[in-house]
Amino acid sequence: MFEKFFGGKESAEEKKEESFMTPAEIVNELDKYIVGQKEAKKAVAIALRNRWRRQKLPPEMREEVAPKNIIMIGPTGVGKTEIARRLAKLVKAPFIKVEATKFTEVGYVGRDVESIIRDLVEIAVNMVKEEKMAEVEERARELAYDRLAEIMVPEPATAQQSLQSLFDVFLSPQKPQQTDEKMKSRLQDERNRIKKLLKEGKLDDEIVEIAVTVETPGINVIGVGGDLSNIQDMLSSILPKPKKMRKMKVKEALRYLTQEEAQKLIDMDEVIREAINRVENQGIVFIDEIDKVAAKSGGRGPDVSREGVQRDLLPIVEGSKVSTKYGLVRTDHILFIAAGAFHIAKPSDLLPELQGRFPIRVELKPLTKEDFVRILTEPKNALTKQYKALLETEGVEIEFTEDGIEEIARIAEEANTKAENIGARRLHTVMERLLEDLSFNAPSMKGQKVVIDRDYVRSKLEGIIEDEDLTKYIL
Repeated sequence: MFEKFFGGKESAEEKKEESFMTPAEIVNELDKYIVGQKEAKKAVAIALRNRWRRQKLPPEMREEVAPKNIIMIGPTGVGKTEIARRLAKLVKAPFIKVEATKFTEVGYVGRDVESIIRDLVEIAVNMVKEEKMAEVEERARELAYDRLAEIMVPEPATAQQSLQSLFDVFLSPQKPQQTDEKMKSRLQDERNRIKKLLKEGKLDDEIVEIAVTVETPGINVIGVGGDLSNIQDMLSSILPKPKKMRKMKVKEALRYLTQEEAQKLIDMDEVIREAINRVENQGIVFIDEIDKVAAKSGGRGPDVSREGVQRDLLPIVEGSKVSTKYGLVRTDHILFIAAGAFHIAKPSDLLPELQGRFPIRVELKPLTKEDFVRILTEPKNALTKQYKALLETEGVEIEFTEDGIEEIARIAEEANTKAENIGARRLHTVMERLLEDLSFNAPSMKGQKVVIDRDYVRSKLEGIIEDEDLTKYIL
C-alpha cells in the first residue's frame, strides 16, 4: 500500500494515487508507535503529503515547489528520531539519520557533508536492488538448483577419459558420438534426479563445495578536502573480485547461489536510475544534534568550526548537485528534518540562511508520568510486550498489573527529575533493572508465572530511588 508514491513513470503514479495516505492516516500510523507529540506528527504528515501533491503538478510548476524542511525542538528521548524513522518506514523512502557533530568543515580532518547524500544514494540503490531481486527470486532459485546440480554431478573430464575418447575416435568415428550422447543423457538424468531431491529438501544437510566471492577490506582515505572513501568503490568496479572455494551445507549454498543468480538477472543501470530518482524526489535526511553546531555570534575556536559545518550544509539543503559514484544527484527536493534539544544554543544561533531553509518549526513536549504509562502499554512495540515475549521463550509468564505499570512510570519520572532528563529512554534503564534477576533466573523458572505489581516494583527499585547517588549512577 505504501510503496512508490513519488517519482517514476506517470502511469505508476496514477495507479498509486488512490492508495496514498492522507495526513490523518499518516498520523494514525505514527500513533501506533509514538505517544503524544501531535504537533510534530501533524507537521511531518503535511510535509509528506505535500511531496505527493508536488508530483501531481505540471513539470514547470513542480520544479518551483521546494520541500518544507522541518526543525524539531525538544529534549532527548521525547520521540524526535523515532518520528522521522517511522515516517521513512511508512513510505519506504530512502532515509538516512546523521549526527551533525560527526562532520567537519571542508579542509579539516573528518567527514564532509556531501557524504550524507552519497550514503543516501547507496541506501536507495540497495533498497531498489532488493526489490528487483525479490521480483526475480523464483527464476533465480530455479537457476540456482541447476547450478548446484551441476556442481554435485560434474562432467567426467579426467585425463584417462580424454585419452580413451581420442583412442575411440581413431578406431571408430561412429562409436564415440553414440557413447557421448549416452553419457550426456545419463548425466542429465542424474542431475535431474539430484535437482528433484534438492527441491524436496532431502539434501539440505549435505556438504558441498562452491566458489564464493571474497570481499576485500575497504580503503578509507582521509585527507585535505574531506572524505575520500569512494576510492574503494571506484577500484572495485574496475578490478574483478577474487573467489575461493568454500564448503557449506546445501541449504546455505542454495541461498548464496540464488542471490548470485538474482544479481545477474537484474539490470543495474535501471536500478541506479530508479534509485537516483527516489533520492531526488522522496529522499529524507534526518540531521540530529543540529543544536551542537549552532555557534553564537563572534565565537572563536570550536565555534568557527561549527559555523563552517553550517556553511557546508547550506548548499545541500538549499539545493545543489552532489557527485556520487552513480553520477550527479540533485538535492533540491530532498526533505531535510533537523532536530536538537537546544538547551544551550537557540535556533536563532544558526546561520540566518540555514534557518530560512527550515521554515517549519515544531516543539516537542517533555514526557510526563501519564505519557510513560501510555508508552509502556499502547505502542505495538511497547516495552512490556517486548519483555513478556522474551521471557515466554524460557517458558516464564509475566503479567504487568495496572498499578505496577503506574509505579514504573512514576519511578522513571522521578529518576529523570533527580538525574539527567533522558525522556522515554529512562524506561529502558528502569525496566532492565526491574527485571534483571528475573531474566537471570528465567532458565530455571520454566512453567512459573510472575506478577509485576506495585509491591514487586517497589521491592526492586525503591532503595535505588531513595538514594540520590545510586539513582544517578544506576538509573
